[in-house]
Amino acid sequence: AAESSTGTWTTVWTDGLTSLDRYKGRCYHIEPVAGEDNQWICYVAYPLDLFEEGSVTNMFTSIVGNVFGFKALRALRLEDLRIPPTYSKTFQGPPHGIQVERDKLNKYGRPLLGCTIKPKLGLSAKNYGRACYECLRGGLDFTKDDENVNSQPFMRWRDR
Repeated sequence: AAESSTGTWTTVWTDGLTSLDRYKGRCYHIEPVAGEDNQWICYVAYPLDLFEEGSVTNMFTSIVGNVFGFKALRALRLEDLRIPPTYSKTFQGPPHGIQVERDKLNKYGRPLLGCTIKPKLGLSAKNYGRACYECLRGGLDFTKDDENVNSQPFMRWRDR
């Protein structure tokens, strides 16, 4: 809980500049996994002030971003996420529904299939575009930029 909220590996002088207790995540219940050694189900809660209103990206980055790379844990799985109604009401939702997407793609009666181009960084704009083309030519409905892909000098958005 601390790793994904206020915790650091050491005490720093700036800890005294805020109320860490107010902002820290809390593990409020732990129970063993039946029939498994050294496996636990942990229930964690976070103060809503830690999250930007209406930002799914911020919420998930805050909850799973750091902790899933925490070397002290051999394995970790998020099994459930409960969002308080007061926070879920801050999400505006998509500007339109799936029907608009299907109409734009002219794809109906089946799931839409897409992928994220890899490697996420390092391809030239030309090669990134080529990878997108090959994916679409192979039958995918769309490609998605990785979250690290913006408009870097070697791969400008307009050039892709």
